[in-house]
Amino acid sequence: MSGLERPQGVVNLADGEWHRLHPASPLLRGGLVFLAVLGFVIANLRERLIDIFLTIFAPGTGEQVDDEYTGWRQDWANDPVGGIVSNGLVGWALLGLAVVIIAVIVGFWLSWRMHTFRVTHEAVEVRSGILFRSHRSARLDRIQGINVNRPLFARLFGTAKLEVSVAGQSANVQLAYLGSALADALRADVLRLASGARAERTQGRPAMPGETLPAASEAQSGAAEAQAGAAETQPGAASSEAPAVIRTPPVTARAGALVTQRVDEFLAPELDPNLAPPESVVHLPLGRVVGSTLLGGSTMWGIILVAIIVIGVTTRQVWVLFSFVPAAIGLVSYTWSRITRSLRYSIAGTPDGVRIGHGLLSTANQTIPPGRVHAIEATQWVFWRPFGWWSVRINVAGQSISASGDAAQRTVVLPVGTAADVHRVLALLLPDAAADVEPLVDAGLIGRGGAGGFSTTPRRAAWLRPFSWRRIGLAAASGVAVIRRGALVRSLSLVPLARMQSVALSVGPVERALDLATLRLHTVTGPVTAVLPVADRSEATALFEHLSHEAVERAASDTSHHWGAAATSPVIATEPATEPATEPATGPATEPSPHGTEPDRVG
Repeated sequence: MSGLERPQGVVNLADGEWHRLHPASPLLRGGLVFLAVLGFVIANLRERLIDIFLTIFAPGTGEQVDDEYTGWRQDWANDPVGGIVSNGLVGWALLGLAVVIIAVIVGFWLSWRMHTFRVTHEAVEVRSGILFRSHRSARLDRIQGINVNRPLFARLFGTAKLEVSVAGQSANVQLAYLGSALADALRADVLRLASGARAERTQGRPAMPGETLPAASEAQSGAAEAQAGAAETQPGAASSEAPAVIRTPPVTARAGALVTQRVDEFLAPELDPNLAPPESVVHLPLGRVVGSTLLGGSTMWGIILVAIIVIGVTTRQVWVLFSFVPAAIGLVSYTWSRITRSLRYSIAGTPDGVRIGHGLLSTANQTIPPGRVHAIEATQWVFWRPFGWWSVRINVAGQSISASGDAAQRTVVLPVGTAADVHRVLALLLPDAAADVEPLVDAGLIGRGGAGGFSTTPRRAAWLRPFSWRRIGLAAASGVAVIRRGALVRSLSLVPLARMQSVALSVGPVERALDLATLRLHTVTGPVTAVLPVADRSEATALFEHLSHEAVERAASDTSHHWGAAATSPVIATEPATEPATEPATGPATEPSPHGTEPDRVG
């Protein structure tokens, strides 16, 4: 049976068959723009519509209309709407409007009909387009993360947008939109396949501990979902009747159940408590979020803009208002968005990676599988230092340094937290090396000199780094290179050597005169830059040799991208050999690296 004609009970979207999105997807993707344009036109023509109404239904004949009314008719008869009324084309205009609306509805239906997807053991594929067809495929071994976004309007329909992040620019694959429960279930299935494990079949099996199976497919309408919810809220109704009698709940009961379901979805926590232990979840207090935002770098720009505007007003320089007031409004909007994006922020470890969620009305969350983090950086702005606050960012393949909006937000795994929160986040991102790296983190956040095993920087480096030369240093443990630097903005960078792309040693003319060198660890493009700005030249050469050789060894033995293969190997051995669809997703030893580009190490 084709996935496009699957019965109501089939909820496994990772069965290799083609499936369709939620029926409301065209409206949620492009229909809102059409409704906004229609509302804009109506709002601007409301006075004209009233005039038309008065013209059609005005009592008396043309001789009874006064001179003012006649002049008014001559004025508006020259515009398109007035011309339609004056020439008696109202019926044709309404017919044309009806044709446009029908064409839009048919276009939405065709868009939904022609937009299909499937999930196999090798890739996530999407086919779309009416006149021009496109076919996109995202390899499972290249998946860098899975994001589930629930905008406010989409939450009213009980839907969510699932985006598969893949290594490479503009290579992400979106499924917009799916039923909210089905999006969560599909994310779990895709991550299970990407881990190298065999995907469990969700059809006809009981729910596992801590797992919630969706009750219906995404193709069901809202009324069907309400009917299912009403049936669940009345378990005794069916048992009191004969087995062959099916009692349909009244419309009011279905509507009430649907409203209750939507309210429960709005109030439900982003992360299922059964997926992660409560002690592993990092939450952000509201006061800390607001305080850190107000003490950020944008506050300084705000003070400067306000001072310029005040000076311009007092000196009667009108051009200042047109130049700097819009900038001030944009800065306020940016500050407010930073606060709202950090509301209900949480980060926790799950069996399939690190889950990060945020948002109040419109929510978003991403899951970063093991072995996909290429670099981590903890930074502390000078105004945060009295409070001991830090922020943590990461580099993931496919996220550009110039990304904005949601893409930039995904690189921030901890907007603001204490040193203890930084330790907990690093333990989630580097689970295999957390115990060995923890002493280096303590010394790297606020330490100086050779404390904690970091390399020391000679005093002559003060000519190039007069304020921060004592903090600059590098250390390594369990295949993770740790670099600390910065005075005004303290920084601690961590790079797993298994995913380092290359290491470079550079010596400029001034550095050569001071017998110094710069060491740079290259990773995928992102906000984190791992650089040892100055170091003794001989020591930097030794670090270069050590890191280049260890990176090759670590990359050769790294199996973190197949985190589920070992856990399911006993199950695989007991499966019948006649099912080709249940072959594990592991490839040969020569398959390309799942971390983006091939490692290019300069040794």
